[in-house]
Amino acid sequence: MIIRDAHITDLRVMRRIYNHVVVTSAATFDLEPQTEAQRREWFSQFNERFPLIVAEERGEVVGYCGLTPYRSKPAYTRTAELTIYVDENAQGKGVGRSLMEEILRRARRLDYHVIVAGITGENDGSVRFHQAFGFRLVGCFREVGWKFGRWQDVCFYQLILNERSPDGSDGAYFHPGEGD
Repeated sequence: MIIRDAHITDLRVMRRIYNHVVVTSAATFDLEPQTEAQRREWFSQFNERFPLIVAEERGEVVGYCGLTPYRSKPAYTRTAELTIYVDENAQGKGVGRSLMEEILRRARRLDYHVIVAGITGENDGSVRFHQAFGFRLVGCFREVGWKFGRWQDVCFYQLILNERSPDGSDGAYFHPGEGD
């Protein structure tokens, strides 16, 4: 398996992988398959600061993973949101693990402090997968999406990559509710 930067030529397969999830799972809140134009626009957000990588086996893309801005305010620049999708026929074969290991390596190299993942409440496999890498549940929004005839929750998981602050101090900060 090769893990490499995504190229625009990979978009056809990435779109197929994503659209399968759109129509079969609540893992994404898109309700309709994405068009080529929509996925090209999505692809355009990735760059050196926000990488998009693919897993390739025998010349075919079998999964992808990327980092996107968490929020637009400047104080969030060391936080990114993770997205990862693996072809249904490649799941359980180490593709997701290889992608996650590489994207976290890159996140550390890019000096990110926190990686956030939003996971729908019924996606137990994704929850276990993220927890295996040290992601911790930090909160859930209940019934924020309507898909497949029912309300869907989104739970947020985060991985703190380092405790060091950008100014080199110990990174001490206030956690609401602690020490009360």
